Amino acid sequence: MGRILAISDIHGQHAMLVALLNKIALQPDDTLLFMGDYVDRGPQSKEVLDTVLSLRETHGATLLMGNHEAIMLRAFTANHCKPWEHWINVCGGVETLESYGLRVADFDTTNLPLLKQLPTTHPLRAHLQAIETMGYYVAYDDVVFVHGGVDPELPLDETPISTLLWIRKEFHMGYHGEKTIVFGHTPSYRLHGTKHNTDVYYGPNRIIGIDGGATFGGQLHCLDWTNKRVYSVQAKSCVAQS
Repeated sequence: MGRILAISDIHGQHAMLVALLNKIALQPDDTLLFMGDYVDRGPQSKEVLDTVLSLRETHGATLLMGNHEAIMLRAFTANHCKPWEHWINVCGGVETLESYGLRVADFDTTNLPLLKQLPTTHPLRAHLQAIETMGYYVAYDDVVFVHGGVDPELPLDETPISTLLWIRKEFHMGYHGEKTIVFGHTPSYRLHGTKHNTDVYYGPNRIIGIDGGATFGGQLHCLDWTNKRVYSVQAKSCVAQS
């Protein structure tokens, strides 16, 4: 039986992703889950999406959506400027555009939605289409994988998508379900309460936070749920750690 492997919050750190994939030595019978936030802030969002989409084709990897993919998709499909401005000015969209060879100045914000300004063959258009196909969670008998978290008071299948992508404190502090929840979205140093600890966070209420803050100089983690093991790569060195 293969392993269930989960990775989250790559944020354009393609070199770290490659180093981590080399470290885990993916096998044909492994189940690989990517839990969102492939883009923004880091320098190689396009390359990250190229890689994870390729793994979906060749290995059957599951790609979940993160809040940053939702933000980027909204920036290009909205009929008003606020989502674009939020993505560019707050979320690291400039770096994502640059990874596609684009600039903010390439887009006319008086001609919306911006998606229609992308050539039909542009790789960013293809990636936006791929993002639209991404799911929001994967549930097994004993564990749920999700980007942001779950509503402690709602059944999973009744939880709004925005909650699955965005929830933080209410989930971190209030979850009391029987299944373990593996999530990203919130860098683990915030959960540990110290900026120096970017290790995987194991909450006392069956929550496991695997966002190691890779784009903030921390770590990129892969949780091997099957064997309860963690593989990690350090941001500065991109050398996998045991």
